Parts: sequence; C-alpha cells; structure tokens
Amino acid sequence: MTRRSSSVTIRDVARQANVSVATVSRYINQNAPVSLEVANRLNKVMTDLRYVPHAAARHLASRKTRVVGLLLNNLHNDFFVPLLNGIEAVVRQKGYNLIVATYHVGSRDQMNPPIGPHNTDGLLVFSDGLFDEDLVNLNASGFPMVLVHRTPPPFLTIPSVTVENVEATHKLVNHLIQAHGRRRIMFLRGPAYQEDSTKREMGYKSALQANGIPFDESLVINGDFERDIAYQAMDHFLGNDRRIAFDAVFTGDDDAAIGVLKALQQHGLRVPEDVSVIGFDDLGFAALLNPPLTTVRAPTELVGRIATENLFGLLENHPTDEVFILPTEVIYRRSCGCES
Repeated sequence: MTRRSSSVTIRDVARQANVSVATVSRYINQNAPVSLEVANRLNKVMTDLRYVPHAAARHLASRKTRVVGLLLNNLHNDFFVPLLNGIEAVVRQKGYNLIVATYHVGSRDQMNPPIGPHNTDGLLVFSDGLFDEDLVNLNASGFPMVLVHRTPPPFLTIPSVTVENVEATHKLVNHLIQAHGRRRIMFLRGPAYQEDSTKREMGYKSALQANGIPFDESLVINGDFERDIAYQAMDHFLGNDRRIAFDAVFTGDDDAAIGVLKALQQHGLRVPEDVSVIGFDDLGFAALLNPPLTTVRAPTELVGRIATENLFGLLENHPTDEVFILPTEVIYRRSCGCES
C-alpha cells in the first residue's frame, strides 16, 4: 500500500531510489545538477510515494516576486520582436514584470541559469534554453514553466506552445518543384538542438521524396537561423563548392534569408531567375526585401501571448499540460518565381 505523503521523508525517497539524501536534496532544491537517469528515477519514486518536498513547497507558496522570466539562447535576430510583444502584453496586463535572460546550455557546467526559482515566480523556456534534465528537475520541484517553440520530452507533462513546421515546409518545397521546376534545392539547417530546425528538415525531405528527388547531403549547410552565419556559410559554399549545381535555397528562416540573398547577389546570381529563395516566419521585413520573400507566415506574437497566458494559468492554479501547435500559412512572393 502506498504511504501517505505526510509520513514520507527525504530519507525514504533516497533509500527507495538508491541514492544519497544529499542527491535528493540537490534535485529538490535545484542547487546543483543531477543526471537525467537519476532525475527520472527520483521523479518516479516521489510520485509513487506521493512525497511532497515540504520546504520547497512552502518556499514556492510564500515567495511572490511578481516577476516572470523568459530564458532563451540568444537575442540575435528580428524573430524575437513579435514574440516579446506577445509575452509583454500579457505580463503587463497581469501587473507583473518580465526578466529576459540568455543562457547557453554549453555553459551549464560553469554556471546555473540566470533566472529560475530564485528570482521569478515562473518561467518561459524558449527552444533549447535548457537541457532535458534541467526541465525534469524544475518540473519535479513544482516550479511553474511553459515551453516555447518546442514540445516537452516524452516523459514529462509540461505545457508548450509552438507552430506547425513540417506540413508548411513540405508545401513550400513542393511548390518550388511543381510550380517552378526546381529540383536541386539547398537546405540551411538551424541550430542543432532546435526543434523548429529538425521539423523543417523533415518537411524538406518529405517533399523531395514525394517528388522522387533523392536527398543530397552536399546541398545542406548550416545557417543557424542567423543572417551573418547564413551569409558566411553561403559565401563559403559559392566560393568553394560552386561546381555543385543548385537552383533554389530554403534558408531556414527569414533572418537567414537576408544573408543568403546578400551572398547570392555578390556572386552574381539573380533571384529568382537563377535561384529561387524561400524563408520561414514572415517577419516584418520579408515583404520589403528585393525581391520580396516567399515564406511561411508563423503567428509568432500569438505564440508568445498563449504561452504567457498558460504560465499565468499555472500561477493562478488553473494548470494545463496541453501542447499547442499553432497553424502556419505559406505566403507566395517573387523570390520563388511567382509574379506577386
């Protein structure tokens, strides 16, 4: 029979999980990382025993900063403007303040995330802002958080808000093939650990397969969703691999498209006459580029708004574990070869 949480101690948890009391304490209080395997085991044991970490629960219940945080990996491009607009509108309406911080998961061994339970009431985690084991630890401690532009790991129930990537990318790449006869389509990958990049590559590959075009790794380069990196990668490709024929580029996102267009122009390639170019997000400048950019319109501001509303739902004891995947829309402009 399962014991009542009031009679279960931290020693009981440690004994059943076969770890030290200090390890359980670190897991609960988030003052040092534990491995994903240990975190999963502790989470299961605490659930089975219905153990409530009373000290942490009292701390969370009594401490109100009236501050929520947004943790992301960088602020390098225009994508974040509409996202922040959506977040800030809800935060202001609720009478809270917002802290925005960048954190590179590669520095995890040297420092803890700059925002979290110690200085906010809840957290929005953008994309790969935290490792899965960090999410496990925060989730087990009961700290309110919502994931943005990523879905939760399969073993966790954390609310998240993202956009549809696969079908939209498939439709856009298929349009290049069917409407404009493009068959050698380059693909610029985003950051390695970002779900948006992975999903867009799935859509790219599925469109190629549907049209009987083999996937060619030589047509894939890294653009990191950033204009300067995309420019350097495309410039390097054109300077060193010009012998590799291509007639279109899926740039990964609109910010990277700026760098790609610049590199193509400098190497004497015309868009769309020689090379079609497509992006993703439909940021404010996309229609103003020369030529105007064919892209996917993503509801970025709405993502920020819904994610923040869900976070306040957690703070106000109206929890949800729903995963929101918002629809996207293909926008055809001249950069792919269309007239409009």
